[in-house]
Amino acid sequence: MNSLHWLLPKFTVPTWIDVLIAVMICLVGWLIQRFVIKKIIHRVVTFLRDRQQNFQANVLAQFSNAIGYAFMTTVIVLSLSYLIEVPLFTHKSTGNFVLSIMVFFAFKGVYDVLNFYTKQPLQLTNEEDQNVLLPFFLRIGKVLIMIFAMFTIASFWNFNLNGFLTGIGLTGVAIAFGIRDTLAHVFGGMSVALDNPFQIGDWIATEDQKIEGTIEDINLRSTLIQTGDKGLVYVPNSYLVNRPIYNLSRREKRKCEQFLYVASDNDEDNLRSALTAIHKEIYLHAKTEKDMIHVFIDEFHHDAYRVLVRFFVATNDTAVMLEVRQDILFAIRQILEELAITLTTPNEDDSPRNKK
Repeated sequence: MNSLHWLLPKFTVPTWIDVLIAVMICLVGWLIQRFVIKKIIHRVVTFLRDRQQNFQANVLAQFSNAIGYAFMTTVIVLSLSYLIEVPLFTHKSTGNFVLSIMVFFAFKGVYDVLNFYTKQPLQLTNEEDQNVLLPFFLRIGKVLIMIFAMFTIASFWNFNLNGFLTGIGLTGVAIAFGIRDTLAHVFGGMSVALDNPFQIGDWIATEDQKIEGTIEDINLRSTLIQTGDKGLVYVPNSYLVNRPIYNLSRREKRKCEQFLYVASDNDEDNLRSALTAIHKEIYLHAKTEKDMIHVFIDEFHHDAYRVLVRFFVATNDTAVMLEVRQDILFAIRQILEELAITLTTPNEDDSPRNKK
């Protein structure tokens, strides 16, 4: 105990009674924090959510841990102040330390709120479509909060911030040359956020078809994409920025295209009737677009005609599109059988192509 005189010259050596009382103060403080403060916060959060004040409820819920830590820190400092009979909150040797801890917990509460909304951004906007800018800037906010907390605490200790910032600036210039690729990815992420070509949950594909899948997350350096085989791929943002991107989730229509090969010796009138019947069948389907239906012979070969069947389905759901396509194919087969239209096998150079 005598070794503490250099820090607190006027402290009093505690007795065993003082130690017991200090322990009791800590125990009572813990019980208050565990069974009173925590329950009060929980009930206030429930009260706010019942009245649709979700933002206030979420902020208070995320601050609950920081409030608990700050309260227990206060209890511990009070017990130690009683134990050694020195006001640690105001003493010149310990006041800054206690104040730094309290400021740290305050910033931690703000950080926890930003972290919560970074993971669940839809709860901040209450919109169905997530704004990709929101989680991006929330992540930047988390970094800024940590930096601001560091500078605030450093100011309590009279730290020379000017020299520190100058050193950081010179070091930053040197580091920037070594992390050019990383900076390219970061600025690529900013471009993605500002251009807003896709949202989390969108299904995208690059022009070269090397990347295709659902957007799971967008961060400062990369974009997380879940591929068709349920794999996860981290794609650098600079890669996506420098390539054409197809946002397949924003399609309102799906194209169905089928090629049929019919023998050239079929009766022309029957063939025309079949094309008209196929067109009518597509037109009458409830889920097809009526303004663009193509059923025509588009190529002639030495022993066959190639028939183009093209239409659009008013959906972006692949399962719905395939179901409509299946209905049309069954109808085409029935029409061809009724009109005795003979199909033929195309030559190798004229193999059928199916497009979506």
